[in-house]
Amino acid sequence: MKKNAAHQIAHILTEALPYIQKFQNRTIVIKYGGNAMVDESLKQGFARDIVLMKLVGLNPVVVHGGGPQIGNVLDKIGKSTEFVDGMRVTDSETMDVVEMVLGGLVNKQIVNLINQQGGKAIGLTGKDGNFIHARKIQRKSLSPEFKSSEIIDLGHVGEVSRIDPSVVDMLVHSDFIPVIAPIGVGEDGFSYNINADLVAGKVAETLGAEKLILLTNTAGILNKQNQLLTGLSIPDIDKLIEDGTIKGGMIPKTLCATDALKVGVNTVHIIDGRVEHAVLLELFTDEGVGTLLKRC
Repeated sequence: MKKNAAHQIAHILTEALPYIQKFQNRTIVIKYGGNAMVDESLKQGFARDIVLMKLVGLNPVVVHGGGPQIGNVLDKIGKSTEFVDGMRVTDSETMDVVEMVLGGLVNKQIVNLINQQGGKAIGLTGKDGNFIHARKIQRKSLSPEFKSSEIIDLGHVGEVSRIDPSVVDMLVHSDFIPVIAPIGVGEDGFSYNINADLVAGKVAETLGAEKLILLTNTAGILNKQNQLLTGLSIPDIDKLIEDGTIKGGMIPKTLCATDALKVGVNTVHIIDGRVEHAVLLELFTDEGVGTLLKRC
């Protein structure tokens, strides 16, 4: 190994040391999705990041999405899909596919990737131990003809009503790494598909996590000149939404982040999952690779 390369590695390790010390035994919830779940090298890198976090004394919890994978399977079986406000209308047949893909195919792939890197991952859905309690979401739509609102039935689409932390908490404080599919169960006994960002936020809140990390397909929150913003407070976020800087799909993600901050999560990171080892770079380096959000 060349001398300069060795010095660079030593510098990286010493830069990481204070962060490793600071986050010892702390819970870090990571929402895993986007390109990081599709690109093979990024998938392998993510799995190594998670295993390394556990080995140096942090407690990672992974919550994953899987919308594109669900869409692929629905296309293969000839099942059409309708979206309302970005949410998939989910009838009983579609929910069966959602459970098969999220709770089976995708979840077990992630578990296997982590285990291949030397970790001990265990896959869960919210139905395991009945730990994600859900309630059905309904949406109102304004009818232009009648100038009145009508309720749109989204089927098995839900939101988190409550999380029982006992199952995940037991795994977190052992040698295991929980990998959670965002499926909950309602009071009616039915399964519900829940937005993975929302589940990650609620899991972070319930576990008293040190950090919530949301992987995206963008560099983070950008200003109107496409420059990365970081070190944002809750009032900053409110202003950026109000003036239209934060828009579209980034609005629910940032609202999920601010909700987590308001209930005790110390910091939230919206980071670029297209960058290899993005999680480690954000956690253990001075510069990071995304947007840091804080309470004040």
